[in-house]
Amino acid sequence: MKARSLALAATAFLALAACGKKQDTPSATTDHVTAAAVPPPAGKSWTDVVSVTPEGGVRMGNPDAPVKIVEYASFTCPHCKKFEDEGGDALPQKYVSTGKVSYEFRSFLIHGPDAPITLLMMCRGAEPFFALTKQIYAGQDAFMAPLIAMTPADNQALQGLPPQQQFQKLLDTMGLFPWFAARGLPRAQAEKCLADQKAQDQLSATQDRAQTKDGVNQTPSFFLNGVLQSDVSTWPALDAKLTQMIG
Repeated sequence: MKARSLALAATAFLALAACGKKQDTPSATTDHVTAAAVPPPAGKSWTDVVSVTPEGGVRMGNPDAPVKIVEYASFTCPHCKKFEDEGGDALPQKYVSTGKVSYEFRSFLIHGPDAPITLLMMCRGAEPFFALTKQIYAGQDAFMAPLIAMTPADNQALQGLPPQQQFQKLLDTMGLFPWFAARGLPRAQAEKCLADQKAQDQLSATQDRAQTKDGVNQTPSFFLNGVLQSDVSTWPALDAKLTQMIG
């Protein structure tokens, strides 16, 4: 998706891809990795080491970990919420903390609010990203309820707004401006983040990469060391795969 078309994702129920479970087909083989635990930097845990990646994601853990997880996920996808609910604590504690595994989250746009939510999440920077992600998913049902209640006339009026106003209207409807303000991002600053062309271009580039290079068409999608796992869409499945890889 090109930068100039990013605003089209603001349509409340526009689906660019699917949110759901994948077909149960075998993934390409992932090699077993033999590696010892790696000590984190002094005074830190590997779960405290977070950074924005050149691909537009946010990574937690040892950047040189022999096993690298990349998840493409939507902030509005119920299946992504389920993964966070089940694995959001277990993945960092069981795997990332050892230094053997890093975990990168990349936002993938499937519903209208995904674009403005991602812009504000990235605006807050890497350090609070995973804590805010947990909170966004925890509140997903409540945030989405007002959008589900929108009438066809409401949606038509939304689509008639200029792109920046579409983003603002979606966040107002969901109650997310005060939510972010309570977490260190006042509305005036949030509106500047939504209008940041560089951030929009990065988000578009991440979406383009996901669809054209990585072959992502639904969420959540997981890569292990660059290999798309077609049979992994839940925490139990990823946990089993990681156990198989690093034992």
